[in-house]
Amino acid sequence: MKLLKFGGTSLANAEKFLCVANIIEENVKKDQIAVVLSAPAKVTNYLVKVVEKTIKNNQILESIHLAENIFIQLTNNLLKIQSNFPYQEIEKIIKKEFDKLKNIIHGIILLKQCPDNIRATIISRGEILSVFIMKSILQSKNHNVTIINPVKNFVSIGNNYLDSRVDISKSKECIHNINIDKNNIILMPGFISGNKNKELVVLGRNGSDYSAAVLAACLDANCCEIWTDVDGVFTSDPRKIQNTYLLKSISYQEAMELSYFGAKVLHPRTIEPISQFKIPCFIKNTDKIESIGTLICQKNDSKKDFLKGVTYLNDIVMFNISGPYIKDVRNIIPRVFSIISRDNIKILLITQSSSEYKMNFCIFKHDVYKVLHSLNKEFQLELKNGLLNPFKTKENLSILSVIGSNIYKKYNIASKIFSTLGASKINVLAIAQGSSKHSISLVMKKEHILKAVQNVHNILFCNKKIIHVFLMGIGGVGRTLLNQILKQKKFLEERNIEIKICTIANSKKIFFLNDEHNLSDWKRDFKKSSKNFDLELLNSLIKNNNFSNSVIVDCTSDQLLSEQYVNFIYNDFHVVTSNKKANTSEWSYYKKIRNATTETNKKFLYETNVGAGLPVIETLQNLFKTGDTLIRFKGILSGSLSFIFGRLEEGVLLSQATKEAKELGFTEPNPCDDLSGIDVARKLLILARESGYDIELKDIKIEPLLPENFKRYKDVDKFLLKLKELDLHFLEKTNQARSAGNVLRFVATIEQKKQFFIKLEEVKINDPLYKIKNGENALAFYTNYYQPIPLVLRGYGAGNNVTASGVFSDLLRTLS
Repeated sequence: MKLLKFGGTSLANAEKFLCVANIIEENVKKDQIAVVLSAPAKVTNYLVKVVEKTIKNNQILESIHLAENIFIQLTNNLLKIQSNFPYQEIEKIIKKEFDKLKNIIHGIILLKQCPDNIRATIISRGEILSVFIMKSILQSKNHNVTIINPVKNFVSIGNNYLDSRVDISKSKECIHNINIDKNNIILMPGFISGNKNKELVVLGRNGSDYSAAVLAACLDANCCEIWTDVDGVFTSDPRKIQNTYLLKSISYQEAMELSYFGAKVLHPRTIEPISQFKIPCFIKNTDKIESIGTLICQKNDSKKDFLKGVTYLNDIVMFNISGPYIKDVRNIIPRVFSIISRDNIKILLITQSSSEYKMNFCIFKHDVYKVLHSLNKEFQLELKNGLLNPFKTKENLSILSVIGSNIYKKYNIASKIFSTLGASKINVLAIAQGSSKHSISLVMKKEHILKAVQNVHNILFCNKKIIHVFLMGIGGVGRTLLNQILKQKKFLEERNIEIKICTIANSKKIFFLNDEHNLSDWKRDFKKSSKNFDLELLNSLIKNNNFSNSVIVDCTSDQLLSEQYVNFIYNDFHVVTSNKKANTSEWSYYKKIRNATTETNKKFLYETNVGAGLPVIETLQNLFKTGDTLIRFKGILSGSLSFIFGRLEEGVLLSQATKEAKELGFTEPNPCDDLSGIDVARKLLILARESGYDIELKDIKIEPLLPENFKRYKDVDKFLLKLKELDLHFLEKTNQARSAGNVLRFVATIEQKKQFFIKLEEVKINDPLYKIKNGENALAFYTNYYQPIPLVLRGYGAGNNVTASGVFSDLLRTLS
């Protein structure tokens, strides 16, 4: 005997109903089959709304119509697909059932209340109709069917109409007394049972899965398959958490822990019967019949993969019971548990402190007022006499749980969990470890739970080092960076590194990528995006980010964006930037960024601010870390001006050389910035600040290349045309230098006497800057360690390839 259970999403429409019928037919060829069915998707929700609206405002017709219409549409479509489907017969049954519902609801409106037994009758109609429809489909395919009525044959414990439990031993006797032909397919509606008076009761949340497990036990089934809309049990919720993977098998104990602490694909009640009777259970996907799913069985054979998942529960409230004499007041703690048990409340987690005379326990939010009322009533004398402090509650909490086989024996699991939460600045309010050998549970604020689950899951389950990138700016550097990441994908994968591009934005649009998008198609997808970009949207994205190791990559020259860096860092982002605006802003903001990185342990990386792809900043920082100090600096810091003055040596006029530099991507968007010297001044300011000088941009003296009266044009073409007026002047200066055996270079200098200046100089042949041209940068550092011969860094200091390479390098440094 095999038992199959199909959930509401598996029965959402006519095609899916027939797909379920086909699965049943395939299984019938091998064994006798029992089938438990849920209501079609959305039906139970509509019926619940019928009851709620009846009680609140009598607006019931819409919900009744929606529920009824699902079944009418379903049967209409079944007739179109399967011509011998008995549509008229089923339509009569549907009409009859909904007429009953309308009569019941009319009575509720008159009474202005809905007793639990009536509520149970209303919300269980969907399952009953699902069975009638499936019976008709199977009979039209020439199969014999036996329907088990759970109201008559399941025996529930107690008098709870809405959240009942089944007495399996008594129910087993009832089921065995039914004369079922071995050739018949057995059908039963899920979610439903009967009490001692043979009244209909329902089995609470996930009641249909529980029904299936109970029926499997009653029929001595050799296997139970729960068919749903997911492939099986994952290491975490794949809809909310990245990088999850399917578990091939888990033990009953692990399944119980996963379901108890939030895995929505299972419910603890479902596990109890299959565990008690050692029935193997598969979780399978009706949309992927070929998928093997997840096996739940007696023993998990995988010793290597002992970790099974990271789950979470939301809407948790923590009670605090304390008082100076709590240890001396006999039976206080047993009385607390007795009260909660009497109210049928589930305690999720307990912690106790003997030294502080207090205990904490966690329950769901919807039970708070009932528990608080009962505790105040039970302990009114102790509260009055000061033996207990007033009961306190802390709301808006969540519980994160890590589940695994004998997890308590693994010495490094807790340390990994707490280290990653600490690095993410997530505070843990309570811990439970040891009460179960299969789980560690932590209480924290609800606002942090998704980030906590993602980070803990990554540290425990992902061998890959993942960088989540939010790219701002897709000009020359941004586009080149994306191409380099694509090109290096395989190389990085071989080293267990993955770069995930989450967002691509420019000043006008923003595009959000997910696992369905292929990065190689980013240009096409970005073009299709209709989402407008603004800083408010970006900040909302930043605050709601749950990814670990997230990096803002700024490939713009935008001032407003650079002013957000502190905000990004405090929201758990690294910042990698080629934008010089932040590092050349006021000293106070410069220090704010450094303070933020110190407080958050996040990185602010800007190697390309000086020298593009040259390792200038890192080299300078490493020198100072080892105790070196700067004596003097001289450098050519502009790749564009290096190129331009190199071309002047070759007889090319200034305006033409500048135009060529612009076309090659060496200059700023407006070449006027390069020739004004302001770009070089920004780079010199950054080097000076790295060297320990507390200065502002105004402290750097610039001997401009352009006359003071030379107008700055926003229009690049107009600027290049105006520049022709200076062609003759620079030709004469170039020839004058050549006649003396020198070359013209635009040199930035730092002197030890706090002198910072930039000017056009004639450089002699023995100077390390003499041969620098064609877009190269050269930086000569004279330090205590490097003198009289300086440390010279030389290479291309401009261009999309080298700049993007520098950004790429910084991006990878966030992993260290």
